[in-house]
Amino acid sequence: MELLHVSIQAIVKDVKGEMSLDIDPYSFVSPSAYDTAWLAMINPAADSNRPLSSPMFKACLDWVLNNQTEEGYWGECDSQGNPTIESLPATLACVIALKKWNVGNKNIERGLDFVHGNAEKHLGVTHDHFPRWFTIVFPGMIELALKAGLELAFPSQLNELLSDIFHQRQRILETEELVDSQYPPLLSYIEALPSSYDISGEDITMNLSGDGSLFQSPAATARAFMATGKEECLGYLESLVRRCADGVPPTYPMDEELIKLCVVNQLQRLGLADHFTHEIEANLAQLYRNYNSQESQAKPSSNPVSAIQLHKDSLAFRLLRMHGYSVSPWQFFWFLKNQEVRARIEKDYEYFSSAMLNVYRATDFMFPGEYELEEARSFSRKVIEKVLSKGTRDNKDNFRSINLEKMMEHELRHPWIARLDHLEHRTWIEDRNSNILWVGKAFLHRLSPLLTEKLMQLAVADYEFRQFIYRNELEEVKRWSKNRGLSDMGFGREKTTYCYFAIASSIPLPYDSDIRMMIAKSAIVVTVADDFYDMEGSLDELNSLTDAIGRWDASELTGHSKTIFDALDDLVREIVAKVLQHQGTDITIFLQQIWYETFASWLVEAKWSRGGSLPSIDEYLRTGMISIAAHTIILPASFLSNPSLIDCKVRPGEYEAVTKLLMLIPRLLNDIQSYQKEQEEGKMNCVLLYLKENPGADIEDSTAYVREILDKKWGELLQHVLMDGFGDLPKPCKLLHLSCVKVFQMFFHSRNRFDSNTEMRQDIQNAIYVPLNVGTSKPLIPPQKEDQAINSLSEMLKIIAVQCPNPSKLFIIEVPINVVWGSGGIAMEKGMTV
Repeated sequence: MELLHVSIQAIVKDVKGEMSLDIDPYSFVSPSAYDTAWLAMINPAADSNRPLSSPMFKACLDWVLNNQTEEGYWGECDSQGNPTIESLPATLACVIALKKWNVGNKNIERGLDFVHGNAEKHLGVTHDHFPRWFTIVFPGMIELALKAGLELAFPSQLNELLSDIFHQRQRILETEELVDSQYPPLLSYIEALPSSYDISGEDITMNLSGDGSLFQSPAATARAFMATGKEECLGYLESLVRRCADGVPPTYPMDEELIKLCVVNQLQRLGLADHFTHEIEANLAQLYRNYNSQESQAKPSSNPVSAIQLHKDSLAFRLLRMHGYSVSPWQFFWFLKNQEVRARIEKDYEYFSSAMLNVYRATDFMFPGEYELEEARSFSRKVIEKVLSKGTRDNKDNFRSINLEKMMEHELRHPWIARLDHLEHRTWIEDRNSNILWVGKAFLHRLSPLLTEKLMQLAVADYEFRQFIYRNELEEVKRWSKNRGLSDMGFGREKTTYCYFAIASSIPLPYDSDIRMMIAKSAIVVTVADDFYDMEGSLDELNSLTDAIGRWDASELTGHSKTIFDALDDLVREIVAKVLQHQGTDITIFLQQIWYETFASWLVEAKWSRGGSLPSIDEYLRTGMISIAAHTIILPASFLSNPSLIDCKVRPGEYEAVTKLLMLIPRLLNDIQSYQKEQEEGKMNCVLLYLKENPGADIEDSTAYVREILDKKWGELLQHVLMDGFGDLPKPCKLLHLSCVKVFQMFFHSRNRFDSNTEMRQDIQNAIYVPLNVGTSKPLIPPQKEDQAINSLSEMLKIIAVQCPNPSKLFIIEVPINVVWGSGGIAMEKGMTV
């Protein structure tokens, strides 16, 4: 395993080299072949020293010549290397530029072959729901290609579809003003508008920005310069080429802070944040300083950059708050106070849809009393729901082309509080559009192909390495459960796999973490013992077992009671030994006391149930917060975290506020989803007790009452975990609290998934067993070096075998990742065994 770890670290080192602080952030963004081609079309100035047979920006033409893909296209590809619909107009723009200067005949031929051969594939998928930008740009590129003398031979079956696209464009030209409230306005597509469309030099001049650009669009500014010869436009273009020598971006200038934020966000959602802790913290610290210095500055009103500003501000708020920075919602959700901006968002909801999705995600991190975030969540959700309801009928923008609808549905259907990190990382790794940063005028801003490829290699290797570790750990947990007799009790729920899956998928712990194993084993004991108290043991047996736990003496126990005690004793001894080894402290007394507290609470509930007692809600919760046993599972494992719980002087029954929240929230979640079952079994829970104490209430009133408490307590938990100054527990321990509560949210958010034998099956398979579906990726090792890699591997394994102090610890492993060749080491091909 160490060998595999070294190989992943080699990729990390390589990626860090690409992301060092002295690297230009623009290099993280993929160049736009479409915009670069337009700069390559500009004729040299008459008074320049350049020959008229070469373009003003020859570097742009050279870029076009040198950046055609093997498949023959130019333009964007998704995170799995597949061309997108943007490749059609981009490829046409590039062949037009090459044709203009009579160069690259082979490139032109291959480019046209790609367009002819792939037009049906891309256009057929979209059918009649073409993005507005595509409806404007693609017909324009077809017309320019024909005007340049290029022969276009689309398949005959596309004739009707192409005719429809041209008709859709004509409707846009007839109904929209050159510059109106629609954004991006028609004028920003000046390079693609037909020659018959009347645009005066004054129209262009009046809409130039202070930097000489036309809506910060390189392609539009290139065409504006061709039409007017304005020095301001030329100055902008020259500045652009100086800054972006290796292909120009779809927008210039770009917000460098936003680029860095997007890269940090990419690392987070691919599950790579732990590898880049220093880099992420450095960027967020600088961002925090910048936002504080800008706090007094006015935010934009309803100008064209509002959507990008909203995207940036909501992303910044979410990342800063997630990392414990003290940030005010008003500083980031300024649009709520601006009725003009709100009205524009509601009118142009599709253009703002991506920004509203980020606003909605940011409100996941809402603290108590932040009513502005409640308002932002409600407002953004309404916009998202409107987009989803009308997207299939009224698609004018490019949200469908980036699969934004799927992302929105995912957010609404699976709230962040109920999602497990490991599976969420898988979702993003497999998403073909995970390399998108933000939406531009027409073409998307994506991570550069090189950085995308390296991050995907790292994400896949890391995920599948974790799967390998999780498979082996799960087998170990199963063996332990079977050897201790817990998996063959003959009653209750057998949830060994559920318990391990939940902890492994919820916490991004180090590869070699003992914490996963301790939490999983503790959860197994809790599940079996809880079922024994609920359904199997007699009151005499329960009293005897509880007394035995109190004395920590099993001499008088038999049967199931003895099995449960022995398993618990084995677990406690294991935890004590590990904490003693790592921290030098004996926590035996603490563990015995916290487990006795838990068993005693189960006994109280059993007596209530069997004796027909009816506690008050307060009395029930005092016991129920303990009997849910979340703290019993998490606190002992926290002694193994770094920093540890050792110095916090935690005592059973005397818990900090964050731990009390850990105990309360899972109890209420469980009660909401299990009240029907418990009512049938003659048991009490909070939902049922509320009905007893409020005769006029119905079940909807009762569950609403409990959910209101849950929402409030969830916000308090987030605040206690993420922010400093709330208690003395170390941050890693608090994060364990949060992850545990998210597990309960996953199990009980919308229904009782824990008690189902089938509900979690596919999630478990995806988390631990099923390989990632990332298409056909490029090999991570050059073919000519395969033999050298395998030979090196063999030599390393011989050394490991010789030096291993305990040969019995060597075991057969199936390696789940491809060979990786790098300065830091090698990994093995899938299917190899050691």
